[in-house]
Amino acid sequence: MEPLQEFTIPIEGLKDGMHQFDFQIDSHFFKHFENTPIQEGNFALSLYFDKRPDMLVLTFDIKGAFATECDRCLAAIQLPIKGNNQLLVKYADEAAEDSEVIYITRATKMLNVARYAYEYICLAIPMVKVYNCKSEATPPCNQEMLNYLDRNEPEDSPVNKASENPIWDALKDFDQKS
Repeated sequence: MEPLQEFTIPIEGLKDGMHQFDFQIDSHFFKHFENTPIQEGNFALSLYFDKRPDMLVLTFDIKGAFATECDRCLAAIQLPIKGNNQLLVKYADEAAEDSEVIYITRATKMLNVARYAYEYICLAIPMVKVYNCKSEATPPCNQEMLNYLDRNEPEDSPVNKASENPIWDALKDFDQKS
């Protein structure tokens, strides 16, 4: 039996037109992928499957959150992410993959979308893992770390010395003249 069998869509037997498939993705799902950036997470996937005579158009609407560390304060957070991606599946003489299009033969009876769901979730992960946690009733922030970051730099720090450099002042004047 193929892993993640519940993500297999029967192409044969579906009538042309729009179909919707809803999936729940949890931590068990991510264990099937090597070197995954997500160890724990819960996502709702709504897959809109538009079957046409010449191709399939799959729209992945993903919403959820995953466990990670905040890049600002290093606290453990549930980072919310969402994504909306489209995948084109066209019919061809032999199966192949392009960067934006997947080619399948007309004899293909089933299509497993687990890999594509995984890739779209990973693509939705922001480069900097922070969010507006102040909107939560009890923010998960490490307040001690945030206070440390908010403190003013001492006057003799390299950051303040650089701002007193006359070269930088001349450059500031240059920007204002243009």
